[in-house]
Amino acid sequence: MHLCLTAVKTSMLVLQRSQDATSAALQVAEGSCGLQSTLSSLLDRYVDILTNEEFVQTVQSTAGMASVLLLRSAMGPGEDLATVVCMLLRGSGQGTDAAPYWLRPSLAGLCAEGCPLGVSLYLCHGALAMLKWRRAALGPRWEELLLLLPDTLLLLDTSIKESSTAMVVARVLTLWSGAALDCLQGERSSRSPSLYQSLQGGSALHEHLLEHVYSHWEHPLDGVRHQTRGLFRNLIALHQHASASDPARPDPYLSTLTHSLLGLEWHMRGKYGSLGCLVELLGAGHLLDVQPQLPSQLLGLMGDQNLAPHASDLLERLFVSHKGQLAGEDEAGGGGDAGSGCGMELWHRTWVTPLLQVLCRARLDQTTYILDYFLPKLLRCSPSSLAHMVQALQDMAPCSSGSRGAVGALMTCLRAARAQGVAPSLEEGLLGGLVPLSLLRQALVHKHDQVRMDALGLLCETHRRTEVLTPQEIELLRHFLPPNVNCQSPGVRQLTVSLIKKLLCRVKDSSQLLQKRLTQEKNQEQIDRDVHTLATYKEFLHWMCETLLEVLVPGASFPSCLTSLHLLVLLGQLFSFDTEPHAFALGSKVTLARAQNVLYCVASNFLEVKQLASVLLRQLPSSTVALQDPERLGHVLNAALELSTSTKPYDSVTAAHLLNLLVHQPTLPSALLACAQEQGLPFQLPLQPESQASEALTLEYNSLAVVQLLLQRLQQEVVSAESSLLQAAASRPLYGRAHCITAVLQHLHPGSLTLTGQWRSVVSELIAVCYRMSDVVSPVVQSSSPEGLIPMDTDSDAAAGLHRILQEIQPRDTNDFFTSARELDPQTGDDNDLQDQTKETKGVCDSGEGYRVTAQMVLVCCWRSMKEVAMMLGELCQSLPLQNNNAADDAHTGLVTEEQVEGVGLYFRQQLLQSRHRGAFELAYVGFVRLTDMLCRSGSQALQQLPSRWLREVLQEVKSSDPSSKLCATRRSAGIPFYIQALLSSEPKASSCSLLKMTMRELTSLATPSADQDAKNSTVSQVHALNILRALYRDTRLGENIIPFVSEGMQAAVLGFTSPVWAVRNSSTLLFSTLITRIFGVKKGKDEHSKKNRMTGREFFTRFPALYPFLLSQLQEAAATVDSDSGEVKLHPSLFLLLLVLGRLYPSPMDGSSSPLGLAPFMPFIIRCGRSAVYRTREMAARALVPFVLVTRIPATVETLLQDLPPGPQPKTQQNHIHGTLLQVLFLLHSYQAESHRPLQTGSGIGNALRQRMWLASRQNCCVVTRGAYLDVLQCLCGPLASLLPDSQVLELRRETLAVLMASELVGSCGPPTVATASVLSSLGPGAVQYLLSLTHVALSASLERPWRELWGGAEPGARLLESVLRGPLYEVRELALDGLLKKLGGEEEEEEEQKKPTWLDKTTLSTLSSLALHETHPQCLAKVLRVLCRLSSQGEEILWRDGDQELSHVDVLARLLSLVQSSAHR
Repeated sequence: MHLCLTAVKTSMLVLQRSQDATSAALQVAEGSCGLQSTLSSLLDRYVDILTNEEFVQTVQSTAGMASVLLLRSAMGPGEDLATVVCMLLRGSGQGTDAAPYWLRPSLAGLCAEGCPLGVSLYLCHGALAMLKWRRAALGPRWEELLLLLPDTLLLLDTSIKESSTAMVVARVLTLWSGAALDCLQGERSSRSPSLYQSLQGGSALHEHLLEHVYSHWEHPLDGVRHQTRGLFRNLIALHQHASASDPARPDPYLSTLTHSLLGLEWHMRGKYGSLGCLVELLGAGHLLDVQPQLPSQLLGLMGDQNLAPHASDLLERLFVSHKGQLAGEDEAGGGGDAGSGCGMELWHRTWVTPLLQVLCRARLDQTTYILDYFLPKLLRCSPSSLAHMVQALQDMAPCSSGSRGAVGALMTCLRAARAQGVAPSLEEGLLGGLVPLSLLRQALVHKHDQVRMDALGLLCETHRRTEVLTPQEIELLRHFLPPNVNCQSPGVRQLTVSLIKKLLCRVKDSSQLLQKRLTQEKNQEQIDRDVHTLATYKEFLHWMCETLLEVLVPGASFPSCLTSLHLLVLLGQLFSFDTEPHAFALGSKVTLARAQNVLYCVASNFLEVKQLASVLLRQLPSSTVALQDPERLGHVLNAALELSTSTKPYDSVTAAHLLNLLVHQPTLPSALLACAQEQGLPFQLPLQPESQASEALTLEYNSLAVVQLLLQRLQQEVVSAESSLLQAAASRPLYGRAHCITAVLQHLHPGSLTLTGQWRSVVSELIAVCYRMSDVVSPVVQSSSPEGLIPMDTDSDAAAGLHRILQEIQPRDTNDFFTSARELDPQTGDDNDLQDQTKETKGVCDSGEGYRVTAQMVLVCCWRSMKEVAMMLGELCQSLPLQNNNAADDAHTGLVTEEQVEGVGLYFRQQLLQSRHRGAFELAYVGFVRLTDMLCRSGSQALQQLPSRWLREVLQEVKSSDPSSKLCATRRSAGIPFYIQALLSSEPKASSCSLLKMTMRELTSLATPSADQDAKNSTVSQVHALNILRALYRDTRLGENIIPFVSEGMQAAVLGFTSPVWAVRNSSTLLFSTLITRIFGVKKGKDEHSKKNRMTGREFFTRFPALYPFLLSQLQEAAATVDSDSGEVKLHPSLFLLLLVLGRLYPSPMDGSSSPLGLAPFMPFIIRCGRSAVYRTREMAARALVPFVLVTRIPATVETLLQDLPPGPQPKTQQNHIHGTLLQVLFLLHSYQAESHRPLQTGSGIGNALRQRMWLASRQNCCVVTRGAYLDVLQCLCGPLASLLPDSQVLELRRETLAVLMASELVGSCGPPTVATASVLSSLGPGAVQYLLSLTHVALSASLERPWRELWGGAEPGARLLESVLRGPLYEVRELALDGLLKKLGGEEEEEEEQKKPTWLDKTTLSTLSSLALHETHPQCLAKVLRVLCRLSSQGEEILWRDGDQELSHVDVLARLLSLVQSSAHR
């Protein structure tokens, strides 16, 4: 491919350089000539590349440009060229007469039937890149070509699948918009009026391009989103050039567009870039005039990590543009300096004041993102605003105790300012003493983590890394470090280490600058100051080193150890623990006892502590670690070897760290030999190298010796395990030795090994012992039930090995080896087998200690051994150099042969395809991934072809469904998906992904049910295919390459639900869940129906067009089975999935007045699904209906649905139908209320239709479920939110609703809770709780909201209604009522002007609340009523406590509440 690309580019370069000469030669030539033949042949080659889909897109795109360039060279820039290009884009043979006769046969290949769609795309790119558009005199054909290009691209956009092709379409569309702008740069009279009309806003082409923008601004690819943003900007610029409107007057089109964009949900990331384009072209004042609260809204989004970067970018564009506009207005008004005029005051009120309010009250994560993304940009724009911020924060009133307050906001501002170089260094204070050091000292130990981190960042982050630390900063750091070492928050610990690292780097850089200045400085006073500063540095570093080492005592907490080790490692990396007097001499603070404490940390149970302690030990002075002492070295070596056989997995990790520490010691070989002699092992050291000893050679030789000793031990233990796996699991499990060998190999430098001959033999022995270990433990992990070891396998060899293990581990008198432990007593035995085992155990445990081993312990030993085998084999193949059989030089240095690599691959294949235990095949997958990565990078052609061969073999085995196959059909196909994942991920990213395409075609054909397949065989292959597809869709390494196959996967999952086989339905469920996550993203919040995990209908069907006819046909089939009139519950298998997918869509206000996607055919089937007898189906159908009804059509649709309801009670009323219709009305009204922000039309008829059917909310309706649904609809139209009906209709609806409410069961149902609850529930029947909650919603609105209370004619009825819900028989009713009161009180607190007593609060309500606090039994209701009373008391309300007729004092009330707390089970 690379050679082909080079050839095409070279030919293009020749054509460009000789374009004039070529044109002249062709004009002079008569008849056929050699040049014509050459150009024709060259065009033939370009056509071959364009029509061959095996070529990568880069080559095809270059060929498209070369083809257009060749046509331009042959035909010149006239009208005929535009005619021919138009003909090629349309794919028709008409118009070829305009081309030279000798080019027509070649051009016919581009117009042939069945030509790939990409040909038009690459020709469009070529036309835009190779033809001249800037200020060109366009004739009619050129204007036709200019307008044809976007139509062709938009048509391609709806037909393509690959994300890479979508990227090309987006880029070419942006290129076209730039070319169209270039065309309009000339004189307006030289262009036809139709061209300007086609390019201005509101035209058909402009609207289609905007629809493309709205469909792709949320695309998963960053490049597509970036190109879409550029296209939007160019479209606005095109409208401005084409319309030629007066800049002084507002443009109606742009005003409408701005309102539409601001009305979108803020979770849509494309909205930010589009608004930024409007700011760039129209200025910030245009958006602030439309929405003055825009700065506060954007700052409120800074708590969302996904939206914070987009919001901060838009904020930067806004405040920079706003400042420029205000500065211009000040200069125009004669204000002199733009920075000191009234414009800056307005700028501060607009941008700085909302920022400070957010910083004082915001959550910690929100503050973090403001500091990272927004504050630096604001201070760069206006450095002088820092003084304004500090003064405003000091004048600000104290905030609530739960917030960070002004101190936290001040630290955040100062930190950002100092990092930008705005704030000076700390001397006696900041900003001329305006911020005292005592305030900084207080912030460093603040109770809020973020305040402490901001204060520390203020000390550590500076604009220059060489800025000298002041004594004040060092004193503040001494104040901060001791109390913050034991921080429990991982995020705060990480941030602390990061900030102190910046400080230490600053100490190092500034000390180097000072030392350099000492050699050059002649001023003695300056020299004395520099010497004093260096002495201060040394004293501070000594104090810090000593403080951190004192923390590392045995028994120290994990946070303390981790933070101290992190900082000590940083000290060692930046300054080193040396003892030389001319340096900082940190090694003088490391004693033998402190080094021993660090060594103890290696034995910690936490992996991070082990790793950091190992690194630190290698940094400490060798005299303090004292491993040169042969006796101490021998003790550490014996401990490491003993830990390597421990039954505790983390002990083997400790052993590996100790061995990696010891291999750096020159005296290790003698210690190894002595240790082997003590234990009576026939161990010989490797041959000494002939070259001179060096540190690298010592490491290599010691590593080889350690590996040989461990390998010898491991071989002996494998022999023991082959005779008794139980004894091996109990005393000396195999995985510890293997883990240590792998750890030692990982620290080698494979490219510089010198003992290659000895390493080759060791590698061969390692591979052989790995195979033997696998043979010992594989019968367990490959059994059908490895957790319980039940022998159900049909394979004779595996069953025989498993039977022997079972006989060994099962208890003597019972088969219950799940709960009973097998105890091996070395001293006694009851039968011959046990006595034989006892003899074998004595050699291992001479102390007479018994072993209690369960089947689970054996399983752990087996799967961990399989894990270490996989890790070792993967490490050997990936890290060690490959021995090439064809090259003598490589054969000398290589350690692993191609035959060994292929053998390892076959081993992984066997383990992944036959293992049943998840731990075994998941970790084998990790090792296999290492192997496949090596195969792709190897220079051997035979090894590079292995993944493709293995993939085809396993796909054929899956497809054949041979009864003798060992593939696991249960456990989600076990390791088969992992095996295929590893093979596909090894395919080069720059390739055409042919393996992935082939695999997906095979799997989707197997996963989709077919009538002509054999039922038994196809079921197994179908299950395998579904499970493999699920794994591939989840694999993030495949990226966007898997997206073109999402539609086929969704079809397979939906159709799989119709299978009568449970295994197929189960696998289809898992695949469907994975596809939902893949399409709509990972869940970003607790709300299942949040729009953060949803998609507009336009975007969904644009990205997955194949799902449109499939979902429509499936929905039609499912809706035909929904018929609640018969009284039978009929569930179509796929109905739930269909409604779930459709319910994830939502309408967009940008869809316009007509639906270009044709969503209307879905509506009648979704509405019919609302008649289902299943409640959940009716709810999902209502939710799914919303995106298929345009916003402008919602009023008419709601009226139609209401008219379909019965106007009065009827004998055969279908309540399911009524309920489904009401739910659809409710969801549509909620959508309209959220999206349109305008009342319904006066003549809509919705109000009249509701009043005519008020019987559905009264007792005339016997079904309480439909009563509640109707009340919810009334609450939506009559509630506290903005009304959707005219005021007159709302008033009438509220009157009739009040009448229904006062006649309901909610009023007058008070009584003893138990008796009243039973009475109400029994009288109402099923759905009573839901009905009463709907009544409570309406009652709260009627008793608390001011528009409702005007209908009462007095306060007493409202108070009685509120008392009814507060004394309701159900705790759900009381809890909902208390939530309403809390919300109402919270809203009234935020209104500064409302300081008077709430209108709904009277003595009756206060008495009811106090009585409820004394007698409430439900804990949540009690907590909420106490919160209500607490809030009322804080507002100055006097609460009279009564228990019946008895008046209680505050002391009595407190005693009762304390007694209640002590007796509560929830304390």
